[in-house]
Amino acid sequence: MTPLGLRLRQLRAERGVTLKQMAGALGVSSAYLSALEHGRRGKPTWMLLQRTIHYFNVIWDEAEELQRLAEMSDPKITIDTAGMAPEATELANRLARDIGRLGPDDLVFISNEVVKRAR
Repeated sequence: MTPLGLRLRQLRAERGVTLKQMAGALGVSSAYLSALEHGRRGKPTWMLLQRTIHYFNVIWDEAEELQRLAEMSDPKITIDTAGMAPEATELANRLARDIGRLGPDDLVFISNEVVKRAR
């Protein structure tokens, strides 16, 4: 599941909306919306994201959060380390190889550490 997929599922649950109802209102199939939530489809188009924001009638901070989550929800990311230090290439490869073995706490720790050090 992607960060955006999790938030969409939460919004649907909070409002008592089924996947089928939401898909119909957005003009997409239930299968597509399910795949989007589960990370089997890439991030949505800008237009679909705007329709989703309008559908849930969210404004300001919550709309910006959905946009941020969409940007961080590409399940098939590629990291180009050409021209970087060898350690960058090693880290990218190690992460690609081992990310499935890490638990939620490990992932949060690593993510927070990357954000902290990249500032």
